[in-house]
Amino acid sequence: MTSKFLKKIAYSDSIWLHRFSLRWPLEMLSSSSSGVRQAYLDWRTALHQFKFADPFVLDLYTEARHFDHILLDKNEIIFSQGSIIRMMKTDSFLGGGSLVRMSDHNARITCMRLFPLNETSLVRSEIQREENVLVTSSCDHSIRLWWKGACHRCFRGHNGAVSTLSDKLLGAGGVKVLASGGEDGTVCLWSLSSSGKRGQQALKATLYGHQKPVSLMSVAGHKPSLLVTMSRDSKVRVWDTNTSSAVRSSCCVGKTSLPGAPVDMKCDEALLYIAAGSSVVVVDLRTMRKVNTVAICQPKLYSFAIMRSKSLICTGGFGKALLWDIKRSQEASKPKAVTELDGHMGSVSLLHMDPYKIVTGGLGDNFVNAWEIDTGKQTNSLLCNRPELGNTNIGCSAMAVNACRIATASYGESQGLVSFRDFSGAVRPTSSKCNDDEEEADVWKFWGTQNI
Repeated sequence: MTSKFLKKIAYSDSIWLHRFSLRWPLEMLSSSSSGVRQAYLDWRTALHQFKFADPFVLDLYTEARHFDHILLDKNEIIFSQGSIIRMMKTDSFLGGGSLVRMSDHNARITCMRLFPLNETSLVRSEIQREENVLVTSSCDHSIRLWWKGACHRCFRGHNGAVSTLSDKLLGAGGVKVLASGGEDGTVCLWSLSSSGKRGQQALKATLYGHQKPVSLMSVAGHKPSLLVTMSRDSKVRVWDTNTSSAVRSSCCVGKTSLPGAPVDMKCDEALLYIAAGSSVVVVDLRTMRKVNTVAICQPKLYSFAIMRSKSLICTGGFGKALLWDIKRSQEASKPKAVTELDGHMGSVSLLHMDPYKIVTGGLGDNFVNAWEIDTGKQTNSLLCNRPELGNTNIGCSAMAVNACRIATASYGESQGLVSFRDFSGAVRPTSSKCNDDEEEADVWKFWGTQNI
């Protein structure tokens, strides 16, 4: 077969008509004049951008307490309040499925990460290789590894609260290593292949170099053995973890510092994007030299996200978020935002970016807003706080976004609320108002509510 013939088949209306019919009503094609394939792609993009008013909705009421973290993992919502973790399966919850409560930590949870199960010693079969494990750190000085609602490992090595965990596992193959940062200023490296529930043999090395608590960690993209850490005094250290177990003093291979309080940092290949104070600075990890300042957000930054494939970054400020073009910022003497995403009531401390959309929110807003990533046009505004929670000035406490799904958390004087929306099966486009207020909730396709 020739490539032209294969392309003709791949682009044929019959193929895309079948794919469309598997997911959405065929009458939705009546308004499209651009062909079935393009209609499929446009509809899929619209779902990812939350451009619909009838998502599948689940509301979970819980205790009136601040939500520290929330994650979406396939069909599960995982969130923490203080020292307690709760996990809910979205596909079984309406049918009376149980909510798993995990309470092994005895102090506030400081960080939650999901890592592939096949990079730990827990995997037992090929089927399990697609699953993830949950790793948490806490002010109780411990790190715990969870799977199927139970704690399978407990790691201890810090002399104080564990403040953060690496965003990825270190190592290119074989044994993968988890990094943790502590209030004591140390960085610990842990082998996830160690056996034994208490993980006595898991600690590979303790790295010293920070004078203040370690607040941020990121693994380099061009060399997975390089770990970048940032402490509360905005001192940055780069560690080669391949040499850590042999010579601790020589594994720090780079350092720099920045003005302003640390907000976030992301590695992209050999470049490090650091948000601190009121600016986002790019550092080349090969030379540890500042390459450019790609964003300035006065008076201060509250959040930061990057979509390198589109050469875009987004910063959360007070009352609005700003979208920046990295290439334009590098060419200009002073960076200038390309789009303002405004309309917020307070600081935009919650920020998500993916190839389709940007989602913004914060403690001062009862709504989180969704925007097209290419145009900055608002696509939806989703309510995350409700009157039944009691008198409160709290808007969105935590947020997680994964493809067509979003989970938000809020609380008041009497209750807390986790609201989950799945747009993948939605069929009714939003109006230009872009609000799903209480009146509109009556016409949503599905509704599920449960108290715990």
